[in-house]
Amino acid sequence: MTADTPLEELSFTVSGRIALPCTEVYEAVADPEQLSKYFTTGGARGRLEPGGDVTWDFHDFPGAFPVTVVEAHPPRRIVVRWDGNSTSSPDGTTTTTFEFEPIDDDTRTLVTITESAWTATREGAKSAFGNCEGWTGMLIAMKAWLEHGINLREGLYK
Repeated sequence: MTADTPLEELSFTVSGRIALPCTEVYEAVADPEQLSKYFTTGGARGRLEPGGDVTWDFHDFPGAFPVTVVEAHPPRRIVVRWDGNSTSSPDGTTTTTFEFEPIDDDTRTLVTITESAWTATREGAKSAFGNCEGWTGMLIAMKAWLEHGINLREGLYK
């Protein structure tokens, strides 16, 4: 793609490092009980594995969001699809990919989250920026929870 090629779809990638082995960090995302402790302020239901019945609920966006697990390759990768606003996909969803890379002899994990499928419009950009903020917050909250036992989102939205 060149500098003058028009955008057809918006996406973003955020990443952070967690001071735990890859398997433990993967489980903190895949396991609904753990995910509910630092991210889904209204709770998560269902393990992130293909074919599961998964929902995420947030106090700042009430109502359970259905999540479809497309791929799960423990302890390295999870791909989900869920509803979004102003998406470019025919079914109105975005695709979120979680990648877990062991670093420093697997004493730390690089977590990379990529989400895509918004229209290259003002509304699509607003939705993409909002989700980018959400995934950045998730990484920060996960780090605080896993490394220090602190729930940064407790009381933040309710």
